[in-house]
Amino acid sequence: MLDIELIRTNPQLVKENLAKRQLDPAIIDEIYEIDKRWREVKQALDQARREKNLLSQSIVEYRKQGKDISPLLQKGKELSQQIERLEKEEKELLKKRNALLAQVPNLLHESVPYGKDDSENVEVRRWGTPRGEGPAHYEIAKKYIDAERGAKLGGHRFTVLWDRIAKLERALGFFMVEHALSRGYKEVSVPHLVRSEIMYGTGQLPKFQKDLYHCERDDLYLIPTAEVPLTNLHKNEILEENELPKRYVAWTPCYRREAGEYGRDIKGLMRQHQFYKTELVKITLPEESWREHELMVKDAESVLQALELPYRVVLLCSGDVGFCSAKTYDLEVWVPSQNKYREISSVSNCTDFQARRIPIKFRREGKLEYVHTLNGSGVAVGRALLALIENHYEDGGIKIPKALQPYMHTDFLEL
Repeated sequence: MLDIELIRTNPQLVKENLAKRQLDPAIIDEIYEIDKRWREVKQALDQARREKNLLSQSIVEYRKQGKDISPLLQKGKELSQQIERLEKEEKELLKKRNALLAQVPNLLHESVPYGKDDSENVEVRRWGTPRGEGPAHYEIAKKYIDAERGAKLGGHRFTVLWDRIAKLERALGFFMVEHALSRGYKEVSVPHLVRSEIMYGTGQLPKFQKDLYHCERDDLYLIPTAEVPLTNLHKNEILEENELPKRYVAWTPCYRREAGEYGRDIKGLMRQHQFYKTELVKITLPEESWREHELMVKDAESVLQALELPYRVVLLCSGDVGFCSAKTYDLEVWVPSQNKYREISSVSNCTDFQARRIPIKFRREGKLEYVHTLNGSGVAVGRALLALIENHYEDGGIKIPKALQPYMHTDFLEL
């Protein structure tokens, strides 16, 4: 969430940011006017409370002196009614202002290029040599990738993996966690069901309600990514400056409705309602977050390099950057069957946007400040699995990269 003081002092900056994101800036004028009225009401409420306190003191003195207090009691009744009315209006205005403020995305970093949509993202670099167009993973490993039984059990976009492909998926997850540990992250096992306030803290609610699986009876949400519980670990806490940065990794299933995506990637593992992902999260000092952002990109890249998968790094343009992010890099892995790069990791710096919503603060020289939060896939296991099958398929099997061999106990997986 943005600091309301920014809208009070520089609403034009926030409007320009919305315009860069291809969003209507009119909401800022609405927030500004509601906030202005809220401050007026709050000032009047504070004044009425002060008057009532002074009046109460006068009543005590009048009683001591034996004076008639009936005029004061009448005035007190009028003030109480005024306070009740102002309190109600103040709460309603604050609720309305904050609900609108929750819909405003983060400010973009100055280095984010202008663009309308993902077609205008900027390629930063490439690694590896893409192989030519080839068969799809669900054709290569058709005995082990079972969409029919997945649909029988869970419906559309669920898949059963059998035997050696199930083992390869598990090996990828284990490898990714161990790899993150070697780069300074701390492993965390987190709940897969969280409260609505946790979803709100990282920005999934209210904006992305339709994409989430909600257990209404318990008012709990299945996590769409481990970013949600990891970033909220220190909710309502005050950290010390010397505790930062914190670097966490978790390997979890993720659950997404993929609303609005029907018709895309119907076959195979590219777009599932349930999939595994290794997630990286950092909680940092404000002045360190941009350096840590670049390092997190390198952490995600090193996974793909270890798996010997060709990829490219793309800087998202203003029209494609996510709601909470100030700047995002996507890592796109080469998918031979589609003859193009596809996203396998997004690495974002959310600055203090999530920290204000959660909230999380730290203490520096006796003063409290908001931390910065960062997140990135390290990486999506299902997409790494399909990329591995397609890029390393040869002679009736899959060549296992050296980094995975300790987990698979072989250098070649026959299919």
